[in-house]
Amino acid sequence: MASTEPLEHALGQAQLEGCLALSRAAGWNQNAADWRLMLEIGRGWGLTLADGTLVASTLVLPYCGFAWVSMVLVHPAQRRRGYASRLLRGALKDLAASGLIPVLDATPAGRAVYLTEGFRESWSFKRYQLQARPSVALDPADGVRPLAAEDWPRILALDARAFGASREPLLRALAARLPAAAWVLERDGAIRGYLLGRDGREACQLGPLVADSAASAIALLGAALPQVSVPLYLDAADHAMPLVVWLAERGFVVQRPFTRMVYGGGDAPGDASRVMLVAGPELG
Repeated sequence: MASTEPLEHALGQAQLEGCLALSRAAGWNQNAADWRLMLEIGRGWGLTLADGTLVASTLVLPYCGFAWVSMVLVHPAQRRRGYASRLLRGALKDLAASGLIPVLDATPAGRAVYLTEGFRESWSFKRYQLQARPSVALDPADGVRPLAAEDWPRILALDARAFGASREPLLRALAARLPAAAWVLERDGAIRGYLLGRDGREACQLGPLVADSAASAIALLGAALPQVSVPLYLDAADHAMPLVVWLAERGFVVQRPFTRMVYGGGDAPGDASRVMLVAGPELG
């Protein structure tokens, strides 16, 4: 790989193959559908060498009042050259001009960098991995059923309260990608929770899962797990302790922790108590 200074440029669908190669080189789970979706609903910047190799990326997914900072990624052979910080600072400047508060989910290594750039911790979660189907029986729960078209208005209202803004295009895209993971819990005429998922390069990922309690989240996962393939990833909130215990009993193991961070400090948008699984650190 050439060592010349890379050229900074906007990212778009034309750079899809380079984006996919970049996340593959880093061992991340994004596939082409993930990149297409993020580039469609957001905007991004990249650094490319003279030979055409994309070596760094940063995306932002704008919402009402805040924006998700995503895919702050550098090719393993090009790390420790300041490329991530360079693109991140450009993204922060862009969001400041738009009046949007930056929010992101950080790995332990990224957390240290983001703290120096002005981000502060809000809450935490962990990625769990399942390699084989659970040996413990999963009993059907009352009120859990596949997502139907008429559920969308109530799902979107529930999600907006938890996430902090409407993200309808994202949720509808996920529901279409992995219908076997699209479930709702309805009791007493109200939607108590919903679950979506998506295919990935290495594994399927379940999430987001928004619910009124960990018990509701467990009911939704109990319905979905027999329907989706393994290996499987999910990102479960640390505050949902009964859910975390349930996952461990069914063979899920911790892969790594994440921290939700907000630029300038303060609480992350939305109602974290209702977030049981995030959609993934790249999607929120």
